[in-house]
Amino acid sequence: MSRIGNRILLVPEGVTVTIDGTHVTVKGPKGELSREFSRRMDISIEGNEITTKRLDEIKTTRQLHGTTNSLIFNMIEGVKNGYSKQLEIIGVGYRFKISGKKITINAGFSHPVEMIVPEGITVEGISNTVIKISGINKQEVGEFAAVVRKVKEPEPYKGKGIRYSDEQVRRKEGKKAA
Repeated sequence: MSRIGNRILLVPEGVTVTIDGTHVTVKGPKGELSREFSRRMDISIEGNEITTKRLDEIKTTRQLHGTTNSLIFNMIEGVKNGYSKQLEIIGVGYRFKISGKKITINAGFSHPVEMIVPEGITVEGISNTVIKISGINKQEVGEFAAVVRKVKEPEPYKGKGIRYSDEQVRRKEGKKAA
């Protein structure tokens, strides 16, 4: 029994959802998202309520039930409010520089690291050490933020590196003089 899968999703004002078999398209004020789901799921809309049901009781179908419901919820939330992740870089001389669709990261290497921002994602420089990655697709926003963080992950001794603004880096104690 999937509690998440049985959840009834409410379509908010200003958002339209169209279901064509297993293809779901969600349009809202921020944009449009569409996705193809498994044929084992029955997705239906009545008024402003969306329900997902399983067509059989195979293990993989039961696993897909809650996932399908959550993905549709994330699509609705994305076109209505959008998603964002905030990254900060800590270290002497470490900084972000945004120019158009390109991010240049100075993170203590002998060369600056340049990254191209994918389509559908916007990067905003709050300061030269803090950036905000935002978009309507939760997966793409999280994935690009993880790729940027991977350039220089925070190290446990001094805490230098790129981290999420709400991330707590576990610190280690350095060598002790005998």
